[in-house]
Amino acid sequence: MRIVFIGQAPFGRESLETLINQGEKVVGVITVEDAPNQKYPNPVKECAVEHSLALYQANYLKKAEAVNWVRNLKPDLLVLGFVTAFVPLEMIELATHGGINYHPSLLPKFRGGSAINWAIINGETETGVTIHFIDEGVDTGPILLQEKVDITSDDTVKSVYFGKLYPLGIRMIAEAVRLIREGKATPTDQDESLASFQPVISTSDTVVDWTQSTETIFNLIRGSNPSPGAVTRLGDQTCAFYDATPSDQQGEPGTVIEIAPDAFTVATGDGAITISSAKPPGQKKLAASDFVTSLNLKVGDQFTF
Repeated sequence: MRIVFIGQAPFGRESLETLINQGEKVVGVITVEDAPNQKYPNPVKECAVEHSLALYQANYLKKAEAVNWVRNLKPDLLVLGFVTAFVPLEMIELATHGGINYHPSLLPKFRGGSAINWAIINGETETGVTIHFIDEGVDTGPILLQEKVDITSDDTVKSVYFGKLYPLGIRMIAEAVRLIREGKATPTDQDESLASFQPVISTSDTVVDWTQSTETIFNLIRGSNPSPGAVTRLGDQTCAFYDATPSDQQGEPGTVIEIAPDAFTVATGDGAITISSAKPPGQKKLAASDFVTSLNLKVGDQFTF
């Protein structure tokens, strides 16, 4: 089976390497363009060069040049491992078996580019990896493989992705390719009645309303860690919170009710949240003690939204 791999980042590289080690016939690789003054190497590009694979770099795949590059390789399958560009139907139809994609949710729930964030923010206790065929929609194609993982109460986006979905996704991509090659793939259509789509998350989605419950705010902070952070204001200064734990203390919502050596606690609508890392305006993420010093934070100060 002639495979064109499309991907980026370390996840893309490890997925590509796994296919190569499995003995798959990768005939070409597409990855993103090198950025000006790029600080770190492009992992997928490096892998393609190391294995002497045909390489094409583009941030947008709808260009005729990109489609013709794929056409000339006569692919049987497109394999997507961490793809943020839209793959046009014209390119998909060039491959005998179409294309498959890795998506970090239990489709049809949480379609879109920030699936892990939204699952945690919405208080889900499980998520997973879906390998699905691609079509003209966003994460709407038939499901080939799906596996679940738990979301525990102390999970963040970082821990769910790197600790659970990252290694699972690499294994499942390789398994899906094998099934297609062996003629054993049995895709099933997604149930549109269960579908949900959420946009790529931004700071406008992660503003903390301190009158909400501790659980709601805690999930928002976890689902915003490591990016974009849960946003709040102290006076005219915008800050972001990252690592936190629930507390049963009480106070006026948004008020700093305790400052400890390694954390500070802010009251919510029905309890409190203890913050252990945060980012002052214009600075990097800091330990809570340094955040307190940076803003001269005091008990009684009020965070708002």
